[in-house]
Amino acid sequence: MDASTNHAEQTVLLLGGTGRTGDRVLQQLLSRGVHVRALVRSADRLPAGVAADPRLTVVVADLLSLSDQQVREQVDGCDAVISCLGHTISAQGVFGKPRDLVTRSVERVCRAARDLRPTQPVKLILMSSVSVNRARGLDRRRGRFERAALWLLRGLVPPARDNQRAADFLHDVIAAADPCAQWVIVRPDTLKEGDVTEYALHEGLVDGLFRPGATTRANVAHFMCELATDAEVWAAWRGRLPVIMNASPE
Repeated sequence: MDASTNHAEQTVLLLGGTGRTGDRVLQQLLSRGVHVRALVRSADRLPAGVAADPRLTVVVADLLSLSDQQVREQVDGCDAVISCLGHTISAQGVFGKPRDLVTRSVERVCRAARDLRPTQPVKLILMSSVSVNRARGLDRRRGRFERAALWLLRGLVPPARDNQRAADFLHDVIAAADPCAQWVIVRPDTLKEGDVTEYALHEGLVDGLFRPGATTRANVAHFMCELATDAEVWAAWRGRLPVIMNASPE
């Protein structure tokens, strides 16, 4: 779509829309006039006041349990897919199944887009983490100790490995100019509560793993919505892994 397209003509498939960042994405998309198809496990966990919005379609389902045809039906007609899927911070959420939730979800969405062969590529916007490396060692700011710590983390903590594998899949399999699906991986630093404020976007890492910066969930949601609805923002970051951080106070 070009920059002049009305937001009311856009439809976004939202995955993870009942999470702490996903619910902010949902509310911001609706406030922009975007039609949202929210795939959720429980409609009871939707943010208060959104259920009656005529622009919202709620599909109660588990993406990984759907057939390939059902996944295609959810992706069909959507201009973008925003994924805020992640693992619950609990023993079951971290070490239980599915350990590859993010990777499998990304693979299924991309496969559906390729099967559908849309006239314009589906935008896939994936919320990830600064613990995820860009491919081929491009995040050179990490020192030897930090790289070793991340290697150990991915070996011991399944969600860390899952997020990296999802990023590797997109980089290695889905080209930046793919005619059916294109992507941006959003890497926030330490997530905080708070409203939308000024924030900065960086090509690579800014702070170290052990001295992290901060990013409000509302700012992450705002940037992901910008990617979905603003053609210029999308063109600037397509096929990249921007790091988002709150702007430094003056």
